[in-house]
Amino acid sequence: MHYLLRKSLIPALAIAAIAGSGLSHADTQASNSAATPQSLGWLEEGVIMPEDLTVKFKLDSGALTSSMHAEDIERFEKDGEDWVRFRVELEDINSEKTVASTFERPLVRNLKVRGAGGSEERPVVNMDVCIAGSALNQEFSLRDRSNMHYPVLLGRSTLDELGMIDTSRTYTTKPDCSSKQA
Repeated sequence: MHYLLRKSLIPALAIAAIAGSGLSHADTQASNSAATPQSLGWLEEGVIMPEDLTVKFKLDSGALTSSMHAEDIERFEKDGEDWVRFRVELEDINSEKTVASTFERPLVRNLKVRGAGGSEERPVVNMDVCIAGSALNQEFSLRDRSNMHYPVLLGRSTLDELGMIDTSRTYTTKPDCSSKQA
């Protein structure tokens, strides 16, 4: 008797609860899709702002902190604060032209990175970027990535704001942030 009660009564109560709530199956699906975060590929186009420089961004869940290609990294003091000056020289994938820009940013922190070749300390600064229609101001460690395939790597701290990664896909969206600011 207990088995029959559980098999018939519980589904009947669930149906009654849904019917009594005024929600239809379509309403439930619509609310589920609205709450579902977007899915991005493991490789996407992104923009370094405000220079409007479009480059390849690798979405890397194995890294915590994002990283950006930088050359001629120089630490200096400005108004009693630690700052970093660096040059970004990359090929814009839209125009296929090399764009070089020099940036000056306050030093947010230093990041100690350990690897097989030893350890190094990298400066971390805030940078404005655009990916998948989201304008973000995020922390990036600076490093010469000229020998890497991807000049910008987005780590988990940034990925938390973007959504899911589908590792079987690439270039799922365009980085349109023309009406947004980070």
